[in-house]
Amino acid sequence: MTSLADILKAEASALGFDACQICRPWDVPQVPDRLTAFLEAGYHGQMSWMADRTHWRSNPHALWPEAKSVIVLAESYTPDHDPTEVLNHPDQGAISVYAQNKDYHDTVKKRLKRLARWLIAEAGGEVKVFVDTAPVPEKPLGQAAGLGWQGKHTNLVSRGLGNWFFIGSVFTTLDLPPDPPEVDHCGSCRACLSACPTEAFPAPYQLDARRCISYLTIEHHGPVDPDLRPLMGNRIYGCDDCLAACPWNKFAVEAREAKYHARPDLIAPDLAELASLDDTAFRAKFSGSPIKRIGRNRFVRNVLYAIGNSGRPALATVAQGLTDDPDETVADAARWALQRLKPQQ
Repeated sequence: MTSLADILKAEASALGFDACQICRPWDVPQVPDRLTAFLEAGYHGQMSWMADRTHWRSNPHALWPEAKSVIVLAESYTPDHDPTEVLNHPDQGAISVYAQNKDYHDTVKKRLKRLARWLIAEAGGEVKVFVDTAPVPEKPLGQAAGLGWQGKHTNLVSRGLGNWFFIGSVFTTLDLPPDPPEVDHCGSCRACLSACPTEAFPAPYQLDARRCISYLTIEHHGPVDPDLRPLMGNRIYGCDDCLAACPWNKFAVEAREAKYHARPDLIAPDLAELASLDDTAFRAKFSGSPIKRIGRNRFVRNVLYAIGNSGRPALATVAQGLTDDPDETVADAARWALQRLKPQQ
């Protein structure tokens, strides 16, 4: 007889998820110590929200004590192009693959809600759905459920999906049979650690977000440390270097969801064009995109750092035009870029 868990996994696949596994909310005893060490080292930088509600973030069972099972789901966004190719074109911007089209939060959450409604109709119980925005340790839960393991770059890696996938979860009061946890398959490989442009990994399985380009371009407010700016290259929103380096990507499944396929204008956008965006044009260009949430000023700051790293003197006029920008961080980035592009005397 087919079990509820088997029917659930079949339904998840039919809805578009690429993997569906089950664990219990208390199956992540290692999280409190790891989170405490991360915060005490200051690795979270300006992400003060990570230090909030640590009693929930470190213990999913405390988030909703009535929950007995966590359904952890993966949805692939594997690119159909080489995301590192743009790094060879310094007058173009590199945007993280996940942000090259629609905001995944909306897409994944809608799919999670459809699965949750199906589960209630099929078996009753109560549910709560989460995707990335709540104090839920999704990657440890994913490992506990057997979805994958946290690699040396701290991201979840799957033997069947590589590491290009989003994670969502459905907490439920139903008592579902848990799947076996996944074990580490990184072995002696250090590809992801070696690929990091800013050496943001103090040790395997540890990330200092203060040096991570994804953090610097998305979460960090104000000017970036001048010592780190040259290391950012032309990465203007996020960074995929450690993900792209993972050998397990040879098993990656191409994204089924059309909304994850890259917009042609965001694969390798022209830096000069992006630098010219005012607030209205920025909002229009990135409507429905996760890029919109960082705002025009932070985005143009990133673009100007890339212009400063481009080695293209022709872009100096672009930087010159922003040296008096109303936003001081943008103006500072423009002056820095201009200084980098000025002919040596």
